[in-house]
Amino acid sequence: MYDKEMLILLVEDNPGDIRLTKETVTELSADYKLVSVTDGSSAMKFLRREGEFEQAGRPNMILLDLRLPGMDGHDVLDAIKGDEDLKHIPVVILTTSEDRSDIIRCYNARANCYATKPLDVEKLSVILQTFDDFKCVENFWFTLIKSPVHHNNSSYVPLITSDCMPR
Repeated sequence: MYDKEMLILLVEDNPGDIRLTKETVTELSADYKLVSVTDGSSAMKFLRREGEFEQAGRPNMILLDLRLPGMDGHDVLDAIKGDEDLKHIPVVILTTSEDRSDIIRCYNARANCYATKPLDVEKLSVILQTFDDFKCVENFWFTLIKSPVHHNNSSYVPLITSDCMPR
């Protein structure tokens, strides 16, 4: 794994799903730390470090159920992706809904992934590893590699040529 610890915020109101997700995450890696809240309002307080969550760490990923009491998952997703400080956090929708309109609505709201429950160890492992791998790729392109300075609104697109490809 790229970072020493990956903090995952689970927003889920079903105690059984919370327990299963915690067990699955623990089984996958000791480097994954899962914190859970049971409603959308608490999720936003956690993310904004308000009230009891004042000392909360910033999660590397959010696992979000759609069917929540009060502020539902769609509202939480909209709030996260509409907030300049939070919108970069990957949001994985974990729900029982296979409704096409829910799927479209979530992707239109910039959800990073949509998965249906129940989620077994293998499926969750693929999701977590994909985001871990993406962090490595993102770090390479946006931290290590330098691009030319933009002048006069000109655009620069990094180009991978055949010279870069293995033979």
